Amino acid sequence: MRKLYFLLPVIFLACKSGTSTTKENEVKTDSKPIEISYKVKENEISDFLKYLSSDELEGRETGTKGIEKAAVFLEDFLKKNKIKPYFKTYRDTLTNFNTPAFNIVGAIEGTDPQLKKEFVVLSAHYDHIGLEKKEQADKINNGANDDASGVTSVAAMAKYFSETKSNKRSILVVFFAGEEKGLLGSKSLVEKLKKENFNLYTQLNIEMIGVPMKRDYLAYITGFDKSNMAQKINEYTGKNTIGFLPKEAEYQLFYRSDNYSFFQAFGKPCQSLSTFDFENFDFYHHVSDEFKVMDIPHITRFTQELLPAVTKIAVSPTQEITMNK
Repeated sequence: MRKLYFLLPVIFLACKSGTSTTKENEVKTDSKPIEISYKVKENEISDFLKYLSSDELEGRETGTKGIEKAAVFLEDFLKKNKIKPYFKTYRDTLTNFNTPAFNIVGAIEGTDPQLKKEFVVLSAHYDHIGLEKKEQADKINNGANDDASGVTSVAAMAKYFSETKSNKRSILVVFFAGEEKGLLGSKSLVEKLKKENFNLYTQLNIEMIGVPMKRDYLAYITGFDKSNMAQKINEYTGKNTIGFLPKEAEYQLFYRSDNYSFFQAFGKPCQSLSTFDFENFDFYHHVSDEFKVMDIPHITRFTQELLPAVTKIAVSPTQEITMNK
């Protein structure tokens, strides 16, 4: 997640939002969810996340040798799972960064002749903040939670769609670089997509899901009141999957990750899902954000529970997720 400068006390008091009047847990549904027999494998979640957050990648700072290794790893994953490049190659070069840097972008074509013209974007950022400048025993900011956890979940969802072919709409799978530099990867990509009249339905961006919250819902969504996405996800899963987190509104997290670039460009429901609630993780932008403190069963459960929702988003005959007026 892009650095939270607004956590400083002087600004801390100034970031109130009208959303904070919403009850923290207000999204219930009696709708019958679709059933998913596909099982996300915990060992695959573990192996993927372990490498992406390993010391070998040296904190995955944009423009470094470490993130280049991560890019190759993600390209190989997409290729292995028969997910085609959206552009000529998987690498989408950033136009707003001085040294070579790349988003990794794949596409899973929809199965419906009409609905496949619309895209659902599943995304997460694979960059992090790299090495500490000062001398200390551990200098590597591994970024396991931020955001190797989100990349791992998106990759698992992409594998699911690749294997099941259950998406009538097309799926754009995006792993962003440059998020920690100011959302540069997503800003660069949306400029290209706008020029080609990219037909976006919605974007689910996954951000920091490495540890669970002690709440009666699984995750929260940024910009809760901006669309009906939270309500529809809960309808699609048949569970209290998404809740309202007052801190999210207070800190305006909707504007702090790559969903915001897409929202600005397309004006469609583009939001981030997270389980980092400012109480359950002490290592934000810290060298101790490592694989060993990640909750693999939780990440697996998060991904599994979202499958009915992402499936319904990809198959509904009409655009059910809409902006609130």
